Amino acid sequence: MPYARLASPKAGIAIHAQSEPRRKVGSRLVIIYSIPHTLVIVLSLLAESAAHPASASVWFVDFMVAAVYSLLGWYRPGKGKSQLTMNQLLQHRAMVWVILCLAVVASFVTVPAGAEQPDVAQQHYERGAALLRKGDLAAASEAVGKAIELNPSSAEAHHLRGMIYFKEKKTAQAVDAFTQALKLKPAYPDALKDLAKVYRIQGKSTEAEQALRRAIETDPRHADAYFDLAKLYEQRRDAASAIQAYQTLLAAHPSHRDAFYSLAVLYAAQGDSHRARETVGRLLKLDPKHADGWYLAGRMAEKDNVLAEAADSYRKAIAVKPAFVDAHYNLAFIHRGQGRPVEAEREFLEVLRYRPQYAEAHMNLGVIYTGLNRLDEAEQSYERAVALKPNYAEAHYNLGVFYELHRKDLPKALAHYHQYLNLGGRDDRVARIVESGGQ
Repeated sequence: MPYARLASPKAGIAIHAQSEPRRKVGSRLVIIYSIPHTLVIVLSLLAESAAHPASASVWFVDFMVAAVYSLLGWYRPGKGKSQLTMNQLLQHRAMVWVILCLAVVASFVTVPAGAEQPDVAQQHYERGAALLRKGDLAAASEAVGKAIELNPSSAEAHHLRGMIYFKEKKTAQAVDAFTQALKLKPAYPDALKDLAKVYRIQGKSTEAEQALRRAIETDPRHADAYFDLAKLYEQRRDAASAIQAYQTLLAAHPSHRDAFYSLAVLYAAQGDSHRARETVGRLLKLDPKHADGWYLAGRMAEKDNVLAEAADSYRKAIAVKPAFVDAHYNLAFIHRGQGRPVEAEREFLEVLRYRPQYAEAHMNLGVIYTGLNRLDEAEQSYERAVALKPNYAEAHYNLGVFYELHRKDLPKALAHYHQYLNLGGRDDRVARIVESGGQ
């Protein structure tokens, strides 16, 4: 059947009459249709790359896929330029737009805006935490500031900032930081526990208790929250509540050494020697190298006048912690009381080795030397004691006695007796000597 052909000199395409079953179009029209699609892709790529540089690589892949489909024009090897029907052209156009839309969606799904930012923020956060552990507060503050800038919704970063403020003694800022962390993450027991610490420093005991109870409600096994709550009750002198808190903590954490020790100290302060010794015994069974535990055991035994046991406990404390001054001091007194001056001297010298300014140790060493008739050393020890602690009444008394009886120097004796009485000392013999002027 004959048909008419109408030429289009502008577009260079042939449009078939209705008698033609398939109307074909040239590849130039394909390109004309494709160019706007490609431009849209290019502009979208540039906009996304400017807003989110990290996503540019993924966008480039999307762009290349869509652009290749757009520009090929359904080119078929071996047939030269493609001759498409109008329906094929429309199908091709629809395909390009589908690819474009999928590219756009994929870019936001695969690489959401700022998706890599939290990773960088996490690096800054971890660096800040490490610097805080090292004590470099300025650098830690800078690092956590960058973490929050990159990821403002990080409750952990705000919590870390609060800890830094706390170390810097900026309590008001610390409260603000912890509060912000809790706004972002209400069920955050560590932030609640640390907020309570700040409240305690600020004297806000009620607020501190509330924060700690919220922490425990959030995490019933939070050991630090229970421990801090017990310490808060101790601060309030509410021994019963403190004991209950320690017991609850130990029920959940039977190996919590600090809880055992603090509970034993609390029992001892309450005069409950039996429970104190029982509790410290459980602690030492759990941790035989707990120096403070051995020292407390020595104190309890000494209080009960079981001196051999007390001395043994002090020695075990010293074995774990050689510079344990109080253990050396108490052991020296036991030796002195049991008539072992040489052993007592050794322990007092150990005290002064670690704490040379300990006036009481100097004074007691003077007593030891006097008993050993090492008078020059005794005088030096007494004089050192009053030099370090001029208001030490007992040292003035011992010096007075020393000068009166051993040096026969009454003026010096009277001078120190006067000091003794002026500092509140009470001794009838000394008072009579001073009143009589040594007559």
